[in-house]
Amino acid sequence: MQKTITEQNLRALIDLLVKKGTRVVGPRRAGSITLYEPLASGGELILGELPRRSAKEAFFPLCENILSFEKTTEGVKVADVDPSQFPETVIVGARPCDAAAPGILDAVFSWDYKDKFYLERRRKTTIIGLACTSCDDACFCTSVGLSPADPRGSDLFLTPLEGGGYACEAVTEKGEKLLAEFPQLFTDAEAAKALPQAEPAGEKLDLARIKSWLDGNFENPLWAEISERCAGCGACAFVCPACHCFDIVDEGGETKGCRRKSWDACGFGKFTNHASGHNPRDAQPKRYRNRIMHKFKYYDDKFGKTLCTGCGRCIRACPVGIDIAAVLEEISKK
Repeated sequence: MQKTITEQNLRALIDLLVKKGTRVVGPRRAGSITLYEPLASGGELILGELPRRSAKEAFFPLCENILSFEKTTEGVKVADVDPSQFPETVIVGARPCDAAAPGILDAVFSWDYKDKFYLERRRKTTIIGLACTSCDDACFCTSVGLSPADPRGSDLFLTPLEGGGYACEAVTEKGEKLLAEFPQLFTDAEAAKALPQAEPAGEKLDLARIKSWLDGNFENPLWAEISERCAGCGACAFVCPACHCFDIVDEGGETKGCRRKSWDACGFGKFTNHASGHNPRDAQPKRYRNRIMHKFKYYDDKFGKTLCTGCGRCIRACPVGIDIAAVLEEISKK
């Protein structure tokens, strides 16, 4: 028997979770755009739009303190941030391209060093995914092996139904726990007809072929050609669900301050600048090459995963119109 939930009850679920003290994150209007942000009530949830930035901020904040320090007459006192104090979180309405990303990022954040900040947030977060019934010409999730109705990464997956409401699929134990905790909001129903899923226009890319080309073309002149317009602004990295470069800096003064971890981007001119003044990626073609190589070769070499979910945000955000899907398609024809 299939579980279903009405939109009214989905919003009621948010209200009950907030009342319980759970941090609920979902698509919310922020000025003129929609972002994944903490919700104060179910009424704030926006269901019809893909947020401008991805949901990775729930696990990997744009900027966070990792310790503070203070110098007194008795010496220097250092206080670490305690990840155990991070709140239980539920992400509501995560699109498949966003829900799949944490499972990709888990590899790098638990590799040679266990990032306790990221991993503790992951442990405490339940993801309610939502199938896409519409898309635009920037979406290309099907090109990288996902789909608008892919439950990967979701704990509870919602599929919009004809006539309203959602079919509910418990994908993990976290999802089953959520269903069991609020049984009054979910109903048993005979299989209802799902709304047609979105159909991204791009053809499925041969990622193995693309990687094979990348393996042998580090110095290919194509890099200069495809990156000629790149402004190095970092917009593509900051909206991406899977980019994870960060910097760590100390801020404050001689007597007190904090150590902060914040997003960075390999497209920035100073990203690889050495203290000596040497920069091994001193020109934009080298930096754009690294972006493509990282996503479709290096990460695959290391972890067997593609560092892209086809959300299309980088295409929409690029001020000079660079289309990563078109770049990959060009490479695949080489």
